[in-house]
Amino acid sequence: MQSNEADQAPKGGGSRWLTLSVHLDAALAYPRAYLIASWWSLRGKRLRARSQFAPLLGRSEKAYRLWIDRQERVTRPVDAGEKQPPIVALVDATAGQGFLADTLRSLKAEGLPALVIGSLDAPTIAQAAQTFDWGEGAWLMPLIAGDVLAPGAAATYRRAIAGSETGIAYADDDLSDAAGRRIAPHFKPDWNSELFRHFDYLTGACIIQASPAALESLSGEDWASRLVAQAVRVGNPIHIPHVLHHRRSRPHPYVPMALGVTACEDLPPASVIVPTRNRVDLLRSCLEGLAKTDYPDLEIIVVDNDSDDPATLAYLAGLDPARHRVLRHPGPFNFSTLNNRAAAEARGRLLCLLNNDIEVVEPGWLATMARQAMRENVGAVGARLLYPDGRIQHAGVVLGVGGAAAHAHRLLHPDEEGYFRRHALPQFVSAVTAACLVVARDRFLAVGGLDEQNFAVAFNDVDLCMRLNHRGWQSFYEPRATLIHHESVSRGFDRDRDGAARLAGELDALKSFWGTGVGVDPYHHPQLSRFSEHFVVGL
Repeated sequence: MQSNEADQAPKGGGSRWLTLSVHLDAALAYPRAYLIASWWSLRGKRLRARSQFAPLLGRSEKAYRLWIDRQERVTRPVDAGEKQPPIVALVDATAGQGFLADTLRSLKAEGLPALVIGSLDAPTIAQAAQTFDWGEGAWLMPLIAGDVLAPGAAATYRRAIAGSETGIAYADDDLSDAAGRRIAPHFKPDWNSELFRHFDYLTGACIIQASPAALESLSGEDWASRLVAQAVRVGNPIHIPHVLHHRRSRPHPYVPMALGVTACEDLPPASVIVPTRNRVDLLRSCLEGLAKTDYPDLEIIVVDNDSDDPATLAYLAGLDPARHRVLRHPGPFNFSTLNNRAAAEARGRLLCLLNNDIEVVEPGWLATMARQAMRENVGAVGARLLYPDGRIQHAGVVLGVGGAAAHAHRLLHPDEEGYFRRHALPQFVSAVTAACLVVARDRFLAVGGLDEQNFAVAFNDVDLCMRLNHRGWQSFYEPRATLIHHESVSRGFDRDRDGAARLAGELDALKSFWGTGVGVDPYHHPQLSRFSEHFVVGL
């Protein structure tokens, strides 16, 4: 993330009353979960306790007030001898006219001139383009009447754009309620072009460079969003991870409809790889779902890892060889090896890694994922996976949560708002789970497939995604492909000594290779809790 000197440092613990109040809210709202978290804390299991406390505390309405109380903005004085790029505010007065004075006072305190769109001096945005000197390389700050700036916002923006070649920079924001209290912070990800297609998280909290012609071509009430959309096409925006805007309202996310892909479309051949060991009930359900999948050219490879259950062996022997290939791979369970072997023999241009405990619920899931995997800048594509009870099991992977990597928005219901509906929006992410992952075969092979030595069972998907990312093939979360995942039903959990030792080694490798113990996921935020899969403020 982009950094600046407007860091928010601890004041010394914040209000004791607020801290107690946040804990009381959590205890009353979620008594059982709060008691469990307290029990782990008393037992000295600090990481487990913090991971369970974080989402409970973060859901309190007072959590953000506590966060504000613990912060102090330290603004570096601006060097008077430095040439500072001019910033001009374009204030839309067509809505919120009664709050215009608040905005103008805020801009005056920051030393920023303002053009009020809808006033006598600038009735329209096109006419505003003719009222100031474009020769100075001015940056424009579109605002809505009623929005105010945080102290030091102008200086923070100027430091961020100094020496930059981009034409747009954006910051975090929050809302002001009727009583003037700050609520609902939006701690934003670094630039995510796919997320922006469905959620304009820049307009109203950014500065841009634009030509006179760009402004003169605009009209209508949505001129600000169209101006920002033009700017992002020129270069990747800079993210300033600090709350610089206090707003009256924000644009809302747009949850897209299904892509409507049909089997008639020009989709490349795909190979689905299903590792399995016993549990014929799960495998049968998985393969029956694949039989109902709407895809024009589909190869199914079942990799059998030492099944010895008679019913499973009979089922495998009875599979139609015209539709299924069964590869026998004996030996200790190594998820990476099983998939790599099948990938080497697959004929599809696309690979789909699929757990045997995945249940298909709608026929267009693979075509939806395939369409995204065919894009030039996309690597691994992950689906939205639900637990059998309907709650989210996987909505992308966030690096650094719990010191490793965790599934975003886990246990949230798809109908819930969550964090700005992020669980329901297609977007770039750092990684996705290999329980259901689609990737172009040539890209999979180009990075060497899954790492069989360092990630035999856990985190192999995260490692694969990171290696693809570094080659310019970014991981992608596609919620319009939704399946059911009976997580860890077939293999079980690593509670034995050998399994725990292996998992510890894989965790160490993940931290060593990708810095998950210290870094911040670019699609997350340093002010969001590193101990919660839900996107809640860190306390």
